[in-house]
Amino acid sequence: MLNAIPLAASLGDKIDSSFFSFDSSIFTFFGNMQNGFLTVIAKFFTAIGDEKFMIPFVLLAAVLCLFKRTRKYGFAVIFAMMVGTLLTNLWLKPMVLRIRPYNTMQTSALKDQFMKWYAAAGSLSESDYSFPSGHTTSAFEVATALVICLVKGKKGKFAWILPLVAIGTMCSRVYLMVHYPTDVIAGALVGTLAGVIGYLLAVFACYVAGKVKFLDAIDLEKLFKKGINLKACGALFAVATLVLLGIAFGRILVEKDEVKCAYSREYDCQNKARVGEDKYPAIDGENYCKIHWKQITAEKASGVDGVENSDIDIPLIEEDGSAEEISEAPAVPETAEAA
Repeated sequence: MLNAIPLAASLGDKIDSSFFSFDSSIFTFFGNMQNGFLTVIAKFFTAIGDEKFMIPFVLLAAVLCLFKRTRKYGFAVIFAMMVGTLLTNLWLKPMVLRIRPYNTMQTSALKDQFMKWYAAAGSLSESDYSFPSGHTTSAFEVATALVICLVKGKKGKFAWILPLVAIGTMCSRVYLMVHYPTDVIAGALVGTLAGVIGYLLAVFACYVAGKVKFLDAIDLEKLFKKGINLKACGALFAVATLVLLGIAFGRILVEKDEVKCAYSREYDCQNKARVGEDKYPAIDGENYCKIHWKQITAEKASGVDGVENSDIDIPLIEEDGSAEEISEAPAVPETAEAA
């Protein structure tokens, strides 16, 4: 397991170096159009892919599963989000290990201009790896699953709005300088794939539910003597969605400056520091993001680079090879430094 860490880390470096010119040109495009109004719009669209919105949205989808006529929609959204989470957060991000652009771009020729754009956009910070974009994946997986359901159900008159919203979320992540353009392109592809798989799983789940009597009997519509008005329910669902989105958007707008990671070697890390968490205790009085906390504890455990042991409890590598908890962050690509 430990031998695989450098190989995994080099994948993120390779993407950085291979697409540096492309990513930089797109950053320049969005940076040059920045203004106060567009920044607010970008934060609105980024709220759509945020977990503060997506997690409550899953509960709304679960409610749809309780009505026979909307069951497929609910299943499609839930399955799509499950697949997208597995592909993005549990597979690709830990495999690629790509550092956020507001960190790695500090070592490039575009450093001064990029950091001005980042500050002008609000200096939002994340705590995990960059590739692919989780927000973009979330937006595309939900949009794709719902579009297929609507089109297949011959109710796709306004379905085209959903992909536009997903594209808006994708662009907002680059505008805010928290993702590389290549991150969001990958997120769009992963999200679309997750949406298709989610829809297929929903079809299968509805088929199984139809064959099992007690599952098929679950239908809250029976509680209403005159049935339910689908248009009214659709409007209610839309209102509930907008309320949840408004709450998530509001939290982003009023978000105060958070404690930044104390890592400051090849760059000054702008990730959110893990503060007051038992799993990520302070190291020598300093708080670090998850990525660099693992890196520094690994160095302290192995004694590399002259790092001395501190007062914290260093996690040990399990016999089964689970070394993820102390894996190192990848180095900044040489191409970006030379650009």
